[in-house]
Amino acid sequence: MTERQVRAGRGGPPYGMLRHGLRAGAADWLLARVPTPRRNPFALGYLAVVGATTTFAQLADPDLVLRLQEASSSDGHNLLQHPLRALLLSGFWVAGPNWVPYLWAFALTVAPLERRVGPARAAAVFAAGHIGATLLSQGVVVVGVEAGRLEPAAMDYLDIGVSYGVLASLGALAGLLRPGGRVVALGLAAALIAGQIAEDRDLVTGVGHPAALLAGVVLWRWLRRRDGYRPRRTRLGVLAGRPRSAPAPASAPAVTAASAAGRAAVLERL
Repeated sequence: MTERQVRAGRGGPPYGMLRHGLRAGAADWLLARVPTPRRNPFALGYLAVVGATTTFAQLADPDLVLRLQEASSSDGHNLLQHPLRALLLSGFWVAGPNWVPYLWAFALTVAPLERRVGPARAAAVFAAGHIGATLLSQGVVVVGVEAGRLEPAAMDYLDIGVSYGVLASLGALAGLLRPGGRVVALGLAAALIAGQIAEDRDLVTGVGHPAALLAGVVLWRWLRRRDGYRPRRTRLGVLAGRPRSAPAPASAPAVTAASAAGRAAVLERL
């Protein structure tokens, strides 16, 4: 290799190895965050169900789809008559004909949370946000109807979607990030919620979306106690890389012997 090639950084040490290391590091970083069935069984499984219902809604008879969605809706009447069915099935539909935005939403919120805390706890966060925000928002609707501030038809408005679970996952994930990342995540979530409220001007959205985000924030302490996988591996790796030091008890006899010899010499002089 000529000096010109080395100066140009065409593979000579250390330039070529440095460039290779940067490329490999970036690729490893990206590959480690790509959702896979092993890393993200909950996120990918849920997306598969939502994708199936979205495809069915596009291909099936519109009247049949509407009847199924109305039966699955978590509106006030369904919650009073069939609460378990409404809370469970309402989260398996998306509000609209396109589920690609939810693909990105899961990839940026549910999947990273699942990698940090595991599928069971990620599912618990998602369910807590979906159920808690649904009950709170529809409770406000029921109270408004009973008080005469809302029309009775508000009890039958279609209420389906996965946005509550996604926002709860985002709020929970923010608590596991560093302070700078936490501020950015919560700021983006607040801006998104404010934009949706300003655009829709819907009572259920205005109550449910902030409640879902706060549900994830409330779970910070519970999740932090269980976010121990990566830090433990790091600490073990650091400890494993340290050289072994000589055991302390082995040096103690030598010190004791030296002290005894010194005392004997003093006594002889006396």
